[in-house]
Amino acid sequence: MKTLISIEGLRKTYQIGTQVVHALDGLDLTIKTNEYVALMGPSGSGKSTLMNVLGCLDSPTSGMYHLNGENVANLGEDALAEIRNREIGFVFQTFNLLPRYSALENVALPLIYAGLSKRERLQRAEDVLEMVGLKDRMVHKPNELSGGQRQRVAVARALVNRPSIILADEPTGNLDTSTSMEIMALFAEIQEAGNTVILVTHEEDIAACANRIVRLRDGKVESANV
Repeated sequence: MKTLISIEGLRKTYQIGTQVVHALDGLDLTIKTNEYVALMGPSGSGKSTLMNVLGCLDSPTSGMYHLNGENVANLGEDALAEIRNREIGFVFQTFNLLPRYSALENVALPLIYAGLSKRERLQRAEDVLEMVGLKDRMVHKPNELSGGQRQRVAVARALVNRPSIILADEPTGNLDTSTSMEIMALFAEIQEAGNTVILVTHEEDIAACANRIVRLRDGKVESANV
């Protein structure tokens, strides 16, 4: 398998008052194309900071981050935004759906920046909603959907730009156990269809759904079991 993400000596430091916090402290990590990886670790281990760097939402203080062979560690805001729009789909714990928009309109939103016509945007949004099992809920607004259905809409929105990576931050945090397992089965289908899926979770049973668990501690990789 081809290497999709290669990280070497990644550091991210924050100044909080007089204290320097080493959120990432010389972290090394490799993720292959089409892998399904769970990131785990105690609070303060660097999970969220790593997720933000992987998603090109934040830049490291130092170190190398190659994504698809390109070193993105030192890119400016505009270049990072372009990579985010092209390569990465985000799924969050809180769904982040717009309440006044239908499921279809929420999913079509990211395509506005892709320069597609309205007809093309709605057609592609319809296709991914059908893929995640919501063909009959497209005109419903978020408050008319269950938690699991809302997360499916969020997953469809992450997929609509046809990214190479899905980054999911605690995607089952607001869901009950059976709904959580449905969403995890959906991620497995997405990975089988060719996407790389990277998941942050603190729940062992959720992490067990991935093919590999990467455990972080004190800003470093503690273990990366296959």
